Amino acid sequence: MNSILVVTCNESERLNETLSYALEGTVYERVDSAVALPQLAGRRVLFAIGLSEHGLDPAVVALIAYLRQNSDSMQSSTGAIIIDGAGELYTKQTADMLVLAANLAGCRFPGKPLVEATGSLDNWNIQSLRRGVSLSGAYHQAARELVERLIRFDPQKKARPKVLLLHASDRATSNTLQIGMRISEKIAPYCDIHEISLINGAIFDCRGCSYKTCAHFARQNSCFYGGVITDDVYPAINECDALLLLCPNYNDSVSANILAFINRLTSVVVYNNLYEKLLYSVIVSGYSGSDIIAQQVIGALCLNKTFALPPRFCLMQTANNPGEAMQAEGIEERIDQFATRMLESLRQ
Repeated sequence: MNSILVVTCNESERLNETLSYALEGTVYERVDSAVALPQLAGRRVLFAIGLSEHGLDPAVVALIAYLRQNSDSMQSSTGAIIIDGAGELYTKQTADMLVLAANLAGCRFPGKPLVEATGSLDNWNIQSLRRGVSLSGAYHQAARELVERLIRFDPQKKARPKVLLLHASDRATSNTLQIGMRISEKIAPYCDIHEISLINGAIFDCRGCSYKTCAHFARQNSCFYGGVITDDVYPAINECDALLLLCPNYNDSVSANILAFINRLTSVVVYNNLYEKLLYSVIVSGYSGSDIIAQQVIGALCLNKTFALPPRFCLMQTANNPGEAMQAEGIEERIDQFATRMLESLRQ
């Protein structure tokens, strides 16, 4: 059995109870991040974080800072996170920051690598009803399932992977699309690439159907609104081995059509397994904030919609005027490195 390294931070009684349940029968080593961090590279690492009501706990900040400052500290590692909060806020914010920091340090993550608990445990209401257990019971069960997923995670590589290139950018002016197409050129000899543009036509956002209604349409691989999302995007998502999502920074958020795409994915997730489909992204900001977009993509598509995260999943660049990104110093080398990482993670 694979051994897990459990890195704890701000331990609490409820967090320890959850870990005892989740790790039963599992071989593991447990360390406190405030004491000394052992070698993280090449390990299967479970971060177990206790969070106060304000969220900015010094030990948590120090852990994230360590990962940001040591860019190879989690090379070839696999990660997952349990966050136990004392209040109702900051659990997901902390997870987004921690996953991005670990990922940029070389860590990969299985789909849905986060189990979080707010102070009240009210975020487990729906799951407790579906599982027929108490709030704490649902929390504990999900934590154990996360440990099992962390141990098992080993995406299958393909001789010729299928990559979905998805964007909503203007071909003539978009810096993001220019970088994305250059990456596509690099991997095209070894991958089957399916490009879908969401720039044309009406892309309706999710209307917030009930779970019953969403599940009804999901059985038909469809959605209430239909259109290009169900006709083109759903089949392409189900068939691909990896998603390369192009995300220009629009007011410190992904663009409207990309956000609508993310929101409409619920229908796919209900009946389809996305856990081993790898997520990549190109993010271009006119001024700053690419890290905010990267965390938004992680939170929406990895922590929520179950895409797996390969090491260093995103290429981030600052560029404003059309064509500026491809003129940036070292951009071709960074594109080469990104394309090489994609092929290493996807190909046999």
